[in-house]
Amino acid sequence: MAHLRSRRRLALAVPVVLSLTASLGFLPGAASATPLTATAATSADGPVLPYVVNTKADHRTVESVKKAIAKAGGTVVIAYEQIGVIVVHSANPAFGQQIRAARGVQTAGATRTAPLTAAGTTEEGAAQMLSAADAAELSQSAAAGQEPLEADQWDLRAIGADKAAKINPGSKNVTVAVIDTGVDDTHPDLAPNFSASQSASCVGGKADTTYGAWRPVDADHYHGTHVAGEIAAARNDIGVAGIAPGVKVAGITVAEPDAGQLFFPESVVCAFVFAADHGVEITNNSYYIDPWLYNCLDDPDQKAIVDAVNRAQLYAQKKGTLSVAAAGNANDDLDSDAIVDDSSPDDSTPVPRTIDPHECFDIPTQLPGVVTVSSTGVNSTKSYFSTYGKGVIDVAAPGGDKYQIPDTPSKNGRILSTMPNNQYAFLQGTSMASPHAAAVAALLKSTYPKATPAQLQALLKAQADSQSCPTAYDGDGDGVVDATCVGGKGLNGFYGAGIINALRAVE
Repeated sequence: MAHLRSRRRLALAVPVVLSLTASLGFLPGAASATPLTATAATSADGPVLPYVVNTKADHRTVESVKKAIAKAGGTVVIAYEQIGVIVVHSANPAFGQQIRAARGVQTAGATRTAPLTAAGTTEEGAAQMLSAADAAELSQSAAAGQEPLEADQWDLRAIGADKAAKINPGSKNVTVAVIDTGVDDTHPDLAPNFSASQSASCVGGKADTTYGAWRPVDADHYHGTHVAGEIAAARNDIGVAGIAPGVKVAGITVAEPDAGQLFFPESVVCAFVFAADHGVEITNNSYYIDPWLYNCLDDPDQKAIVDAVNRAQLYAQKKGTLSVAAAGNANDDLDSDAIVDDSSPDDSTPVPRTIDPHECFDIPTQLPGVVTVSSTGVNSTKSYFSTYGKGVIDVAAPGGDKYQIPDTPSKNGRILSTMPNNQYAFLQGTSMASPHAAAVAALLKSTYPKATPAQLQALLKAQADSQSCPTAYDGDGDGVVDATCVGGKGLNGFYGAGIINALRAVE
């Protein structure tokens, strides 16, 4: 199975030097990528593309804009009136240009560069499945009080989660929603803690709460199930244990049901609003939003994407939801002056471009108020793949590293967790680090139930174990310096405020 889409799909984070507002009245002149138009067609009957149209969040303005949408040849899929975001489909190649000129429209743009039926990308990395024979042998290594496969979960011990579970495993009144490829709630390690009432499929931008809609369409859509197990796999003498085995976990599917498993803006907007409206305390976001790895504000389509998603996540924050996101697997320095993005757009033909990560944004990770998480291995050192950057990374957490070998039965430096169809596998990525941080945030919310999202983020940083920059960093051991860490022990580009600590969160 291919994977690490989590940060293929992994999100990158950037400094919240932005004060992203619903109207995007920030970062003037941002960016520098050569914009792509949604389509080169000239006929009024082109391929159908989805759009986000962003306007003032009041009923009168939204209704007025709906009329303009119809006049420009668009069909409203759903209007999120509470945030002023309207999801639209249109076959008019000039729809974006026409609707941006309409009264009441603040930003508008296509959310992909290829028609609705097209998609495709490759994920990085690979899932290492745990065979039944290996699982049986591993279970013989379990100590008293451990789950059968816990001996291979070095990550639990690295952050004191095994000890924390004996003090406070987390409250059933706290839910972490996994915005991802779907969650297999029938897995015996997930079923005891799964919240169906807070789960849905948001693919396409409109929530489907049909029973089971949140489940992955097949075993290849395993990423969300792995993430869910890291957060809240039950301590039930079956398989593995989660960091917060007493909290609830929900699944909100946003990945397109095709080989590409792309996460488009309209689906993520739906997910944030759904989570907020259904009382979710924390969301985990181990992805970046397609089709652009970085969204530049001098491109009207990309600007509209940032605007729409930011409105949705700000709405969630105001409703009491903390969002946690993965930093990325490209070993990029997000506090540098330039990064080469050769993967965008990933729904059609990528066009290499050089961007300034202070002006072009990977979302949702770089949005204000979102907790950005880098990855560490068993040695508490930055994972060789993890993106970093001073002023960008909030905290670090175990995400695995094949070059950092633990003293466990399997000697596997990746993260062991649940997979669809009652399976287990090892994965690595900042996609795995983010749910560790989200789970510790859930433990903090269990300990401090009245804490706001901002207070939870502050607590998450305060309880982290400070980690100094290495004198020289050679993540893959080839003798070449792979990244430079900037900052002091209390705050730096590799680890932010430090590595999260589950035990301290409950003490």
